[in-house]
Amino acid sequence: MKLFQQMLVAGASLGFIAPIAVQASDIVNLEEMDSYALSQKRSSRLDSKSFINEVSEDIAKLKGRVDGLEARQNQFEAGGFSDTTTMDGKAVFTLMGTDHNLSAATKDDSVTAAYMLQMNLNTSFTGDDNLYIRLKSGNHAGNSVTKTYGTYLSSGNGNADVLKVDKIWYEFPVGDKNTFWIGPKIENYYMHGTTPSIYKPVTKQFTLGGNGEAYGASTNSGVGWAYKADNGFAVSSNVVSQQNGTTNGFITNESATSWANQVGYTTDQWSVSAIVNSKTNGWSDTYYHTANHAPTGNDSFTSIGLRSWWRPADTGTKTPSISLGFDSTSYDGAPAASDSSSAWFAGLTWEDMFQADDRIGIAFGQPTTNENESTVDPFAYELYYSFKTNESVTITPAIFGGSDRNGTSRDDVFGAVLETTLKF
Repeated sequence: MKLFQQMLVAGASLGFIAPIAVQASDIVNLEEMDSYALSQKRSSRLDSKSFINEVSEDIAKLKGRVDGLEARQNQFEAGGFSDTTTMDGKAVFTLMGTDHNLSAATKDDSVTAAYMLQMNLNTSFTGDDNLYIRLKSGNHAGNSVTKTYGTYLSSGNGNADVLKVDKIWYEFPVGDKNTFWIGPKIENYYMHGTTPSIYKPVTKQFTLGGNGEAYGASTNSGVGWAYKADNGFAVSSNVVSQQNGTTNGFITNESATSWANQVGYTTDQWSVSAIVNSKTNGWSDTYYHTANHAPTGNDSFTSIGLRSWWRPADTGTKTPSISLGFDSTSYDGAPAASDSSSAWFAGLTWEDMFQADDRIGIAFGQPTTNENESTVDPFAYELYYSFKTNESVTITPAIFGGSDRNGTSRDDVFGAVLETTLKF
């Protein structure tokens, strides 16, 4: 072969061989092969039993932790509420001071701090019924839980730091319009068909449009029924008998009993109602009373209470909502000169005036006064402003007082209170 031809063949051969050599160098690396072979030798010397033991120990630890979490979950579920039970509550911190005119009451003047704790539990078994339980505790004493001068606070509780069952009852519907209540600790007004007042008071004397003879109640065993029509008409009847902790029995001649019958009509903006309450065997309610409101030794009476309220279509205006109340009571077997008493109430409320959910309240009226008390003119009042600092905290400063409050001339009282309510 000529030299020129040999050179061409050699060049062509190199052209074919070069790519193959480059590709082979990318795939095969002798050093990597040596390293791989060495690692294979090392891996062949791995103690598989030690590895399995170590992994087994870790798995056992993880399983133990899972079992512990399951046990804690079971304990939590066992101690928790059922899916149909809810709980809410509130704590009220109170700073209160009072000033009496007469020396006999001045000895009780003081500035006191106290608290009230309340928890509400609601349970339904059918979706329409409800078992209600209210727990309460507090350390109020003195004027904040004294009825004599109307200084008893709505938040007052004198349980001496002991948590007690304050209310417990069961309510259930029959049909679409009838509701029944039964419970060992209930008050009449929880079983009424019509709300008598929309005024929210600071002092307990102004609850229910005047907490006098017609609507005054005590917690004890009771049963009740209410019928509410779709058009706003309602009628109700209920009985509470003061027999808890005694052997007197329920609705007997030995136990004090309150039998209340109410009829009312309610719309979105207003309501009117009337109640007839027959109380026997020494039943007594004295939140909104004078000392001599009833004849001495009288045990039974019948009271008629008229209530009405109205509210504007919109809040945040100068026009307040208005609640009114009037009671007239006749005492069985009393002398003609003192066989009746009366009381009246007026409450005004402005809402959303300076900020959302705030409230200005003014209430005043005549406590239950016997017609024979001609030498005195009892009067009671309160004024408060309530506002929220957030969704759970409400602050309420208030003043309250009265003249001839205990049915004694110049027996006047003035007080101030600051309440902080925390809901949870």
